[in-house]
Amino acid sequence: MKRVLLTGAAGFIGYKTARELLKRGYEVVGVDNLNDYYSPKLKEYRLSLLKEDEGFKFYKVDIENFEALRVIFQENEFSGVINLAARAGVRYSIENPFVYLTTNANGTLNLLELCKEFKVKKFVLASTSSLYAGQPMPFKEELCVNTPISPYAASKKAAEVMAYTYHYLYSIDVSVVRYFTVYGPAGRPDMCIYRFIKWIDSGEPIVVYGDGTQSRDFTFVDDIAEGTVRAFERETGYEIINLGGNSPHQLKEVISLIEEYLGKEAKIVYKPFHKADLKATWADITKAKELLGWEPRVSLKEGLKRTVEWHIENRELVNSIPLP
Repeated sequence: MKRVLLTGAAGFIGYKTARELLKRGYEVVGVDNLNDYYSPKLKEYRLSLLKEDEGFKFYKVDIENFEALRVIFQENEFSGVINLAARAGVRYSIENPFVYLTTNANGTLNLLELCKEFKVKKFVLASTSSLYAGQPMPFKEELCVNTPISPYAASKKAAEVMAYTYHYLYSIDVSVVRYFTVYGPAGRPDMCIYRFIKWIDSGEPIVVYGDGTQSRDFTFVDDIAEGTVRAFERETGYEIINLGGNSPHQLKEVISLIEEYLGKEAKIVYKPFHKADLKATWADITKAKELLGWEPRVSLKEGLKRTVEWHIENRELVNSIPLP
């Protein structure tokens, strides 16, 4: 039986992960609350593409709603759960920390408790490179990440350790995948690459926090989806696994490539670096290679090219979506 519960199915990574699962022959039961952190119109666009596949079934449900989730578990027999539903975004978590804890920690607990009750033995949890703040690079999974510098990172740490508890007590096989700066077509409008492309294309100034030399281990969404499904398909016990590009790039380089692909010049407004941001990220992906046989295949140049092409093909949709 190959039926998977995928939470956050209408989200950026969730949508791509659903497509990867469907491609591999899984039935996918998607859950998403379609909240308005950014425009639901983009989530509905992704969802409309998923609903074209008869192997996909959707419930509009919040993972904070334990009883609604319980009904879904009663109606379906799952071979595993992939939990991608989360409140994301470092800066907004500082403004509204409460919803981050209730969704990212309590929501994960709801799913783990139902896995215990319904004897679902595989659980994949999406986590974040934001946990590595202050640690030496490249970031290894064995580093002690007990000093999160944003409520977002703290809520993800809470989810990770709760997942370990359920692994220890109830023998649930858990793979925690820590994502590194995911980007790609139909991405999140609160993330820099989506915003930079939209601003440069429309001739608006782009806002850079810092001097542009900060670097990120940008990872193309298709690679992330493949790594997530590989983690689902492996029995790991309890493992934390980095999924990253393994090649940090400065924001200046990203902006330059977007300018090249759009054929337009950026107007840049520099603002002070944000205290909750990381100066740099860089994933050590040795474990992903060894355990999952995974490494990223899409270069930053190719990934940005595909992202800009999607933007150009979908300008009408993009222009109808306000930036959060």
